[in-house]
Amino acid sequence: MKKLVLSLAMVATVTFAFGQKKVVKEAEKGFKSGNLEAALTAIDAAVTNPETNGDPATFLIKAQIQTKIFARDSSNTMETLALGSQALETFTTTFEMAGSNATSAVGKEVYAEELPGIPDNLRPYSLITLKNLSFDKALERYNEDDMEMSYEFFNLAGEIDKTDSTIHYNAGFLANDLGRFEDAKKHFGYLFELPSYNKINAYYFMVQILSTEEKNPEGAFELVTKARSEYPNDKVLAEYEIQLLLQLNKMDEAMAQINEALTNDPNNPGLLLRSGYLKEQGGDLEAALVDYKKSVEVDPNFFEGNYYTGALLLEKSRSILAELNSLSDAEWEKRSKEMGGQADDLYKQSVPYFTKALEIKPDNTDIMIILFQVHTRLKNTAEASAMDKKIAAILGANWQEN
Repeated sequence: MKKLVLSLAMVATVTFAFGQKKVVKEAEKGFKSGNLEAALTAIDAAVTNPETNGDPATFLIKAQIQTKIFARDSSNTMETLALGSQALETFTTTFEMAGSNATSAVGKEVYAEELPGIPDNLRPYSLITLKNLSFDKALERYNEDDMEMSYEFFNLAGEIDKTDSTIHYNAGFLANDLGRFEDAKKHFGYLFELPSYNKINAYYFMVQILSTEEKNPEGAFELVTKARSEYPNDKVLAEYEIQLLLQLNKMDEAMAQINEALTNDPNNPGLLLRSGYLKEQGGDLEAALVDYKKSVEVDPNFFEGNYYTGALLLEKSRSILAELNSLSDAEWEKRSKEMGGQADDLYKQSVPYFTKALEIKPDNTDIMIILFQVHTRLKNTAEASAMDKKIAAILGANWQEN
């Protein structure tokens, strides 16, 4: 009797296990035929059953079904993204159950490659398929100007492959554009780990994030120093380094870097401007003026060069007038004509620079006000009146009272 009971128990166990394997087969059949909801229901039963939930192949089938469902969802919303994330999680579980061994039978299927343009019925629906699908959905959203979702799908693809430079550059670019700077730093950070990748643009973005968005010039300077060691001849990185040295008030180092950069690029208006700025800060106004003027000679449409040249000419004239006003009455009488004439000449010299700056930025009311004041000082009545009307049209008739 005992033997009979034992035999019946063994038969029941075998029958039960066979039944669960049959469920897995049903899931495989549904996956291949396209009956994905039924396939997912069947495989969910299998992955929660002790008889089949220890087999990584069971979880592989679930991941493939989830990937196929993800592929079919063309709405490409956050709900679609959740489907892809679930598939990634299941693939991760599958691979860990297979001993994280890419050469095992299951490991090979997890990372099965697919040929470009392969028909859907021949796609392996592997982790690589999931990555490619995410990339395609990212492009679809980008083309529809949905940058938030485009980023999310690029990010999902990037979670799968940390070494795909195209994915991580696109994700970093979009994250930066969306103001998601931590996300941007994450993706650009992956690019920095790729030995053969040209990281120039990634460095540009990261330096700007650190210096501008995070107000961390020290961190930006450390990064740009590293970048310059890799790309010593890049002119943009050289300018960033100078700009950061100025921010950090390292004037001597900045001047040395500017001089070195100007040796290689003597007609760079940006470098000439910074050279002039450093000389102005050091009190050598004549040398600064030479650099500012040269920056405009090199590029007549260089706004900053025109503005800084005009501003320094006014500063020199104001210094003369301040000195004149500090003289005794007798000295003032003696020198006022000469010194006043020098100041007026500098005012006159500033006019073409401010006029050009206004031509470049025609809505800049600050420059309009400067020109109004200069023309008023020089008694250029018609020019002052014309500038007054221009300013009033933007700021209102009582602009001088505000």
